[in-house]
Amino acid sequence: MSQLELNSELDENFEERVTYFADVILPIPLPGTYTYRIPRDLEEHIELGSRVVVQFGKKKILTGIVKLVHETVPKVYEAKYVLDSLDHAPVVNTFQLEFFAWLAQYYMCTIGEVLNAAMPSGLKLTSESLIQLNPESEVLGSEMEYSAKELAILNALKANDRLSFDQVSELLGVKMIHPVLKSLLQKESILLFEQVKDKFKPKTVKTIGLAGQFLEDESAMQLLFEQLEKKPKQQAILLKYLSLTRMDEGETKVRDILKSSLLTGDLSASSLKTLVKNEIFIEKEKIISRLDEIDGELEKNHSLSSEQQKALEEILLAFQKNKPVLLHGVTGSGKTEIYINLIQQALENGGQVLYLLPEIALTTQIVSRLHKVFGSALGVYHSKYSDNERVEIWNGVNNAKINLVAGVRSSVFLPFDNLSLILIDEEHESSYKQYEPAPRYHARDAAIWLSHLHQANVLMGTATPSVDSYQNALDGKYELVELPQRFGAGKLPEFELANILTSRKSKRMKGDFTPELLEGIKHTLEKKEQVILFQNRRGYSPYLICHDCNHVPKCQSCDVSLTYHMHNNVLICHYCGHKESVPAICDACGSTAIRTVGFGTEKLEEDLKILFPEAHIQRMDQDTTRSKYSYQHIIDRFERGETDILVGTQMLSKGLDFDKVSLVGVFDYDRIVHFPDFRSHERAFQLITQVSGRAGRKDDQGKVILQTGEPDEPLLYKIRTGDYKSFFQTEILERQNFQYPPFYRLIKVILKHKEKNILQQASKHYAGRLIGELGRQRVLGPQQPVISRIRNLYIEEIYIKIEKKKINVNKVKELAYKLGLDVKQHRDYKTLRLYFDVDPV
Repeated sequence: MSQLELNSELDENFEERVTYFADVILPIPLPGTYTYRIPRDLEEHIELGSRVVVQFGKKKILTGIVKLVHETVPKVYEAKYVLDSLDHAPVVNTFQLEFFAWLAQYYMCTIGEVLNAAMPSGLKLTSESLIQLNPESEVLGSEMEYSAKELAILNALKANDRLSFDQVSELLGVKMIHPVLKSLLQKESILLFEQVKDKFKPKTVKTIGLAGQFLEDESAMQLLFEQLEKKPKQQAILLKYLSLTRMDEGETKVRDILKSSLLTGDLSASSLKTLVKNEIFIEKEKIISRLDEIDGELEKNHSLSSEQQKALEEILLAFQKNKPVLLHGVTGSGKTEIYINLIQQALENGGQVLYLLPEIALTTQIVSRLHKVFGSALGVYHSKYSDNERVEIWNGVNNAKINLVAGVRSSVFLPFDNLSLILIDEEHESSYKQYEPAPRYHARDAAIWLSHLHQANVLMGTATPSVDSYQNALDGKYELVELPQRFGAGKLPEFELANILTSRKSKRMKGDFTPELLEGIKHTLEKKEQVILFQNRRGYSPYLICHDCNHVPKCQSCDVSLTYHMHNNVLICHYCGHKESVPAICDACGSTAIRTVGFGTEKLEEDLKILFPEAHIQRMDQDTTRSKYSYQHIIDRFERGETDILVGTQMLSKGLDFDKVSLVGVFDYDRIVHFPDFRSHERAFQLITQVSGRAGRKDDQGKVILQTGEPDEPLLYKIRTGDYKSFFQTEILERQNFQYPPFYRLIKVILKHKEKNILQQASKHYAGRLIGELGRQRVLGPQQPVISRIRNLYIEEIYIKIEKKKINVNKVKELAYKLGLDVKQHRDYKTLRLYFDVDPV
């Protein structure tokens, strides 16, 4: 062998000895990634963004995402092997990996928590515990060692090789199987291990096709008919097949048809089974999409008004400056038509589009409109869809079969590869903020950062911009485009204030309705028009109270009263879901004088049925919209005019458009505007303006009747006149004077513990450390929130205020995070829960 050949062989051997490692993101709340060794037989299948199965700890099996492949051997620990690779192609792309890392850093959580929130659960494999016989043990050698239950398990394992815990439970007929399994493990008779299960199941249907020889040979077909002459049921199925595939009309194209389409009328499954068994028909299983197919001719874009066209041109010009654009358009100005024009342009240029919506309720009408224009190119992504449907949307975006997605905040996580336009409708909505669990991100802000990754255009639209966004526009961070007129001849609604205090004093109230609102509803119904009534509180009554001793039933686990729901006759905690039956007597004094206090949407609905017995009334709140299509059904009935009065919570305010609504009634304004929060005036202005915008469209002016005990309250005048700029000027001065956003950044630190004393000590300790580093003026608290205990955990909050441009926000975050870890290392605080909410709303 020559020296050149020897060197070549040595090089090949050296290459073969290279060991590759994968840094894997695991869906657990621990910092950083974990390094695993890649087996040689999996090297070709593992790449960035692919799913791998790994062992974490002694027994836990997890599905992770590969973030990096490298040759660096871990120094701190010996790397375990990757157990398996799940994908032929990555399910997460490099844009997403960078996006996940930014979210973890900005929102002060772990990248594992981001991954857990981002991936649809159908792509996260579950770990299932299985048992099998220990081959090194002399099982059943001495049957006297084993109990009857143990013997039953061992005999079943001899026949089945492996059993799941569920199978063992079914075998023994009991739920508590762990003592039996523990005994067998101690005797070393069985082995316990974990197996992963893929949660995503493709949807399949059974199809039927004619065997090839009958398609190719007419004489064979003729002979088949002769053979089936004495078998009329089988012949009938053959004739039905030929009719459905149009082969009886001379069509020669081979077609498989749905098995279910053959078995109609009196055609029997047993006859079809015989035809398949005799190889006349071939039965197959076909994977199909769960996503709705849109049939029919697509609509063309509606022509824009001169104001809309002007706004569109300004937006396109602003896009050239590579800045986010804020479209401030009054309610009913036709922002959706501008969105559709921009979507059309982006898709024609080969880009992908993300259309963010704040609520599932709002997707119903807009998705219907988008389907008419874009058909099956549209994918819809939200939590009412099943896990499997969301996986199909994810895969559709990943392989570029879906290029337009309309969805709620979690849509920002989808695997876009060529994102060119992001639309954020109703950008002011607090629904874009994720509260629990981490990451506690704001989809609007996250989407803007996502646009930088893709170099995509961003348009935020709203009739009531958030104070932060409007200030960003004035500062030049965003471009501002305004649409001040309603589409067509539409006018903003007339406002009437109904004084509930004077009506109560004069005893003219009927339940919770002022005479002005009752007269307005009556007049509207007489005109065959529709009414929307807004009360931002669900349930029948916020609480019950004993008339004799003032006792109020409270949740056992939370520091909150139980809400009365009359439909189910139960008391429910709206924080933890705890339910109790309604007491017949007071738990404290035994009195039967128990009455309701306050009112929610359910009580309004019941009162309306008495006040207007001829009217068709529906309620739209969290209680009536739990199923997948419940929003759609409620809105469809209202659009068709089958509902006269729609009662609901804030989901009614989210951009819904109904032609026949001429009256909107607003309850409980005073509670909204006086809520103890620095954003309460902003929320009140936005909420009332938005819900008022549902009144009157096209040529007719609608009317809003707002019930209040403070008709002279200053904010009401600005709401009535729709004067956003005046509201903004007042609000921004207060924010500046009291050092709140947008002039200061806020980080809320939430601390929880089951022991109140330990929580208070830990909170003071942590706040003291922060004050020592940042100064008293930048740290507020610790203090109890309005609800100071939820799910048996006491809560304290600390706010960190950071001046913009004067102090490095990232350094403050690093400091707060590090101090949090230090506090949790204290022996008394190891069970403390401490986490961060960056930019709380």
